[in-house]
Amino acid sequence: MPHAPLASDPPQQTHLPAPADHPLSPYAQALRQPVLLGLFLPIQAGGWSASTLPRTTDWRWEYNRDLVLHAEALGFDLVFALSQWLPKGGYGGVLDGTALDSFQTTAALTAITRRILLISTIHVLYGPLHPLHLAKWGATLDHISGGRWGINVVTGHRAVEHEAFGRPRIEHDQRYALAAEFTDALQQLWHRDEPYSFSGASPWSLQEAYVTPKPIYHRPLLVSATGSDAGIEYAARYSDIVFISSPGASDFKSAIEVLPAHIARIKAAARAQGREIRTLLNPMVISRPDERSTRAYYDAIVAHQDFRTPAAFQTLNSDAHAWKGREGIDPPSRRAIGGNIEVVGTPEQVVAQFLALKRAGVDGLQLSFYDFKPDLAFFGSDILPLMKEAGLRL
Repeated sequence: MPHAPLASDPPQQTHLPAPADHPLSPYAQALRQPVLLGLFLPIQAGGWSASTLPRTTDWRWEYNRDLVLHAEALGFDLVFALSQWLPKGGYGGVLDGTALDSFQTTAALTAITRRILLISTIHVLYGPLHPLHLAKWGATLDHISGGRWGINVVTGHRAVEHEAFGRPRIEHDQRYALAAEFTDALQQLWHRDEPYSFSGASPWSLQEAYVTPKPIYHRPLLVSATGSDAGIEYAARYSDIVFISSPGASDFKSAIEVLPAHIARIKAAARAQGREIRTLLNPMVISRPDERSTRAYYDAIVAHQDFRTPAAFQTLNSDAHAWKGREGIDPPSRRAIGGNIEVVGTPEQVVAQFLALKRAGVDGLQLSFYDFKPDLAFFGSDILPLMKEAGLRL
């Protein structure tokens, strides 16, 4: 029987073959693009914006299905969405907590798409979820999708979500230590041709566990989102893509000043592990054909700010490091816009900002919009061709 590692043992080997190592994998194909292009699906009520300005944005399956099919037709590389377990009423107002499950939504999309990468955001530390469950489900979705499925591994930063599962919130750095054991187990189950046993500090153990079928291109894609030391260490060891936020304010000028050093630190941490990692940033894109109409659109969103949404979400306690300090530097109206940073302007101005983000070290853009369907259509007709002209897309 294989040795069952103990908590005191060194970590399992993490430099196992990855999707980028297989030239035929959908992820390796996507990496040929100068900048990865993703869509951050609005599977939750209100999308990302606490504003009551009328719009089509909708959390329902049919709406998000249509967005993905449109994004795929435009040549987008990937989509994913958030996962949340909020109490009744959510954040209040338009952000009332109604949401589809990210795992189930992207799993359903595997059967109706052909090229786009589908990432399921999954809280790996909540409830009875076991690595053996996820390894089997992931291998299944890997085959259904033709190697296009992946996991955005999240550990849960809001106490109320842990408590909903009947447990106190796990301390921040300990969450990443547990997530590392979970991910180690997933990788062993996906790669090993023999049964695998494991016991460690986590609540999971494996005894002669085995998973078939094996993933097509080594393993599914692994994504994580972080800004903390522990999160960066985890991403450096395991993630193919790290979903970052700006340590600065949400306005573009502030963000572009601090992002290069932040990104360089993350990439250096991965290289110290003998790995390469790609960074993905979430801009909220607000654009119209000219400056006047763009500003009018932006101002209308802010003018309809939904004040029923609690200030900076403080009523739902978070220990996320990525957002520390943002309350003091972002204006209150920021909540009406949403997204991580604001990319606002004419199509030409938007592309100029995208070029600046690429120079700062951003490898991919996971776009959000206020009114998703018409804004995505405008992006496809007016902005995407300029990105190609600028060398950001092939």
